[in-house]
Amino acid sequence: MDDLITLDYGSGGKKTSALISEMVLPLLGNDLLDPLPDGALLPGAEALAFSTDSFVVSPLFFPGGDIGKLAVCGTVNDLAVSGSDPKYLSLALIIEEGLPAKTLERVLCSVRDAAAKAGVLVVTGDTKVVERGRGDGLYINTSGIGILRQRGLTPDAIRPGDRVILSGTAGDHGAAVMLARSDSLAEGTLKSDCAPLHALCAALRPLGTAVRVLRDPTRGGVATTLCEFAEGRPFAIELEEDAIPVDPAVASACELLGLDPLYCANEGKLLAVIAPERADEALKRLRALPEGQNAAIIGTVTERNPGRVLLETAIGGTRLITKLSGAQLPRIC
Repeated sequence: MDDLITLDYGSGGKKTSALISEMVLPLLGNDLLDPLPDGALLPGAEALAFSTDSFVVSPLFFPGGDIGKLAVCGTVNDLAVSGSDPKYLSLALIIEEGLPAKTLERVLCSVRDAAAKAGVLVVTGDTKVVERGRGDGLYINTSGIGILRQRGLTPDAIRPGDRVILSGTAGDHGAAVMLARSDSLAEGTLKSDCAPLHALCAALRPLGTAVRVLRDPTRGGVATTLCEFAEGRPFAIELEEDAIPVDPAVASACELLGLDPLYCANEGKLLAVIAPERADEALKRLRALPEGQNAAIIGTVTERNPGRVLLETAIGGTRLITKLSGAQLPRIC
């Protein structure tokens, strides 16, 4: 840990991991927090999943979404990949003095519409206002509760031979936010993929224990999420570059600004590791839904080079994939 917190610590990459492992867990760790799931699995008569997230995206509105839609989808997705049916959300608003009331109304309409699409209710919340110049317009925190439907979704369940599936194109959200910030790029067809994942996760549920783990690759993108799966475990993940779907507009924008789509965030894509004998069925189930029509098998779990993620490039070489280092694009969510 450095003496001062920098933007790198919010990237979802190496610095974020250091912050959690070196400060948060030593001070706050317990049996429910230590596994670092997207949603904590709470014991009780009816098992619940519980998750929370804060949203500081800049700008507030971007192609394909805004901070309100993002706040709902972000927490709904964390609950869904934890194996639960999302049910209830809290909504906490930190508003900067001077924010136009029409802007807040527009964001709240997005919250309403996204919650309806995801089948969740906003049932509690909080509002605070801070002085002008202290809040950058609007920050939102959402917490969520879901009913647990599927247990055992953890990287520890991954086995050699398993297939890695991505439910659609990589890097859409990060590229869309980048586009919204850049005066050098004209707005076109590129949009954030911000969307709820509950239907995709539910579609895989009949496969039972063949579903090893589910995750939404947000900060740090597909690359960092897969590194988290493999880190410290007795297997490697080998990816095929040609098999990874990337929207041409995302590829062009990333190439122009020197970014890698594998490290750009998604907010509406599902990463799933599936037993090999059920991988084709999983792919068919995902492609049957509008949100998963571009789903693809992008890699395989192997016993070679344990703990690593490797990419077989389109030109025949092999590239080592590591966690995101630095803040490739801060405040994307």
